[in-house]
Amino acid sequence: MNLDISGRSASEIADSLRARVERGELHPGDTLPPVRSLADELGVNRNTVVAAYRQLTQAGVIVTRGRGGTRVADLSSPVAQEGFAAGSVLRDVGTGNPDPELIPDLSGALAAMAGRPVLYGEPVIDPGLERWALEWMRDGLAAAADMHLTVTSGAADAVERLLAQALTRDDAVALEDPCFLTSIHTVRIGGYRPVAVPVDDEGMTVEGLRAALEQGVRAVVHTPRAQNPTGASLSARRAGELRDVLREHPYVLVIEDDHFSLLSRQPFHSLVAAGHRRWALVRSVSKFLGPDMCLAVTASDPETAERLAMRLTPGTTWVSHLLQRLTHALVTDAATMAAIERAGAHYAARNAAFVERLANEGVPADAGDGLNLWIPLPVPARAVSEQLMRRGWLARAGDDFVLGGGEPSRRLRLTVHDLDDADAERLAVDVAAAVRAAGWTARHARSGMIER
Repeated sequence: MNLDISGRSASEIADSLRARVERGELHPGDTLPPVRSLADELGVNRNTVVAAYRQLTQAGVIVTRGRGGTRVADLSSPVAQEGFAAGSVLRDVGTGNPDPELIPDLSGALAAMAGRPVLYGEPVIDPGLERWALEWMRDGLAAAADMHLTVTSGAADAVERLLAQALTRDDAVALEDPCFLTSIHTVRIGGYRPVAVPVDDEGMTVEGLRAALEQGVRAVVHTPRAQNPTGASLSARRAGELRDVLREHPYVLVIEDDHFSLLSRQPFHSLVAAGHRRWALVRSVSKFLGPDMCLAVTASDPETAERLAMRLTPGTTWVSHLLQRLTHALVTDAATMAAIERAGAHYAARNAAFVERLANEGVPADAGDGLNLWIPLPVPARAVSEQLMRRGWLARAGDDFVLGGGEPSRRLRLTVHDLDDADAERLAVDVAAAVRAAGWTARHARSGMIER
């Protein structure tokens, strides 16, 4: 392959490749020469080409896919996101959204929260929210004695800033597999290298985390409860086993995203042991006070808190105190907290009822915890989702959440808690019918009876 690449140093080779991409002579997805081939062609050491490719990888110009080779990056390729599918005429059961009917009414708290203006240089955390959050974050956290609080504009903002203050581009990050869509997006945009850690019914697997640490990950992002998409929560036994693995790696940053917190039906078990040096527990209010309440509280070790605060200073140095006061007014109101408790029970009950409906139709599944269901299928999920579209439903195939690639996912993620009984029954019947139809299509495709 002659791509007219030139240069003797890593910078010259990288500049030559970048220029060809910018001029449109190399296109997204185009394969670049293997390191050995390009080094032989240019008459340079292989390490020089490795350094050139590393520069371009860190700049987001190319991507390296192991045995899949090195290719020009496709920056226009979107990462799947949560939320409603714009413009769809189908009934969307893949949104991942909370039920708007269960989000507390803000009007009363809005009228009561006003206070004096907050000026530059004042404490960045509202005193009332800080007092409440200290108790909220301390519960179940072995490292709470040394914790410092930071307020960010939601959990995704916290995780992005936590990774940015600790890592550089191409650093390895351990992510759950299957993984929360926002975590995939955050790692991709940051230029970090995701290392997949399998998740089972009890959370991250011990062998998976051990293997990731052996690969040199510098951060671990995990969900202690209601893991999205699987609904798994860490058991006490699994959390203890994972803490044992992490004891040999006290400086690896452990980020716990406890996104479901007050709504969860499961106890909180932390990966962070007392004495772990770099850690952060993030709790957002978005699931129980609404996605537009862009606020999360982060508890972390003192050094991480200081660095996180520094990451906030180039832009907005604090989350609006109006938003902080509103959050505090809501979470200290007995009626609001009772409504949040009812919402958590509602999500669990509706998910359990739908799983029972599926079982009656011959599709066994477990309810787990959280807003969604993670349905195992006997056939590829894409085929089932296509069949569901013909029946008026927009569902989410598990492929969107998988890091490791390989075989097509045989999981379907459904958000069903806001369906009434009639619609829930109809969806369960349609899922079973879609599975049968997808299986029939696959069998006949293998036998050559239909064209693929």
